[in-house]
Amino acid sequence: MKNIASYYNIDPQKLQRHYKHKVSGYKQWNQLSHAQDYLIYPENITDKLSIDEVSLSKGELYTFVTNKNTNCKNKKSIVAVINGTEAKTIGEVLSKIPLEKRNMVSEVTMDMARNMALAVDNSFPKCKKVIDRFHAVKLVMDAMQHLRVKLRWNAMDEENNAIKAAKQRGEKHYPLMLSNGDTLKELLVRSRYLLYKYEEDWTLNQSKRASVLFLKYPLLKEAYKLSIQFRNIYKNLSKENALAGFMKWKAEVQKSTIEEFNIALNSIEYHMENILNFFNNRSTNANAESFNSKIKGFRANLRGVTDVSFFLFRLEKLFA
Repeated sequence: MKNIASYYNIDPQKLQRHYKHKVSGYKQWNQLSHAQDYLIYPENITDKLSIDEVSLSKGELYTFVTNKNTNCKNKKSIVAVINGTEAKTIGEVLSKIPLEKRNMVSEVTMDMARNMALAVDNSFPKCKKVIDRFHAVKLVMDAMQHLRVKLRWNAMDEENNAIKAAKQRGEKHYPLMLSNGDTLKELLVRSRYLLYKYEEDWTLNQSKRASVLFLKYPLLKEAYKLSIQFRNIYKNLSKENALAGFMKWKAEVQKSTIEEFNIALNSIEYHMENILNFFNNRSTNANAESFNSKIKGFRANLRGVTDVSFFLFRLEKLFA
């Protein structure tokens, strides 16, 4: 807008106000009266939907319901936008869509948030809920990384105690250097990304670092193996084989003494039915994450959101 204003040698703020109030059609928008609370587009419903939340302004979360039919030329992705993430609020807005339309939905992908599952249960009675593979795997990977961070803090604490002891003796403390040139603290920091990768994808330096890491911390090696075993479950093509894989992984976790993995196991067992629904059609929430990225990119181009209603109006023009 500033570039256009400078080209015609007019005040950019004046041009922006003129566009907003006179040219854009914002003042005649049929959803303006309730835009701060919700937007609905029943005509955009398809049999497969996604639900996710995104921050629009000042950390305020909005729930977006989108369809997976993003290949159509009109890009009619948005089904609903709701201010807030409470299941009751989401359900009240979605109930404004005719039941006939809502009964068309056979599958909704989501993350592991309980409020989203409750909202979907109340709003789309004939659909199956699918927990996205990424969020289930992330939970397990976070358990492993939590263990790594805990070990790192222990190493830092030991190093600080050694520094104090050396200072009391009037000496300078030199940390132990490992065979790959890292100190213990550096080893645990620099191992973060290799733990996300399969062993065959490690570089030569990562392989050396991993061998030192696992020799020094056998518990972290066990955690890495459990995380890889969990990821491999998603290579199965049938729900039955996947369930068998989950049961085998559960037995391995129960044999281990890693508290973080037992916490992750409890959450996965609670959501098991919806996690297994992934293997029906291998549907993910990737389209919702991609849509969220587009919103964040649009928001960044505008250098933030000052008028949420007008921002949503412009989103409608692009995606609804």
